[in-house]
Amino acid sequence: MISIKTERLTLIPLDHNLLVQWSKSGRKDLEKSLELNTNDLQFEPFYENEMTHALQNYWIPMTKKFPFDFMWYTNWEIILTSKSCSIGGIGFSGLPDDRGSTEIGYAIDQKYRGHGYATEALDALLQWAFQDNDLSFVRAETPCDNLASQSVLIANQFQQIDQKTIHCPDPLEVFTWERHR
Repeated sequence: MISIKTERLTLIPLDHNLLVQWSKSGRKDLEKSLELNTNDLQFEPFYENEMTHALQNYWIPMTKKFPFDFMWYTNWEIILTSKSCSIGGIGFSGLPDDRGSTEIGYAIDQKYRGHGYATEALDALLQWAFQDNDLSFVRAETPCDNLASQSVLIANQFQQIDQKTIHCPDPLEVFTWERHR
């Protein structure tokens, strides 16, 4: 199984079969398959809905379509090594596009925020991704009021480049960010 290890974390990309298992049987069965201790992940409704939507409408179909490059189209479980439990997820929107770009997103369980885990996970995944010569820069979006997530991006050398409104389904003001190679 593919994984990335840091000082405190292990990142594991979920392949198509693991995503289907999560969808059909739930997180507890997924954690059991990964030999993890269970953790009832707690996210705000916006992030919970975004993750559920991504699982059904993006991760499962895209990992089936791109089985050899699934790591670019899936959720990477963020595992706290000391507790052997998942504390969140991180992932890309796909292989680099024609401009050499992809987008990244992440979420950390509310119980584990404020300890630098998102910063550490983002750094590790960026190091992995920038090994691909086709990747020139990574994009991200954060709600304008999510200062913690913005700090994670700044710590990983992202620059704020714009502000816009997205509809998901309610209007939400976000900052857009980029990190170049």
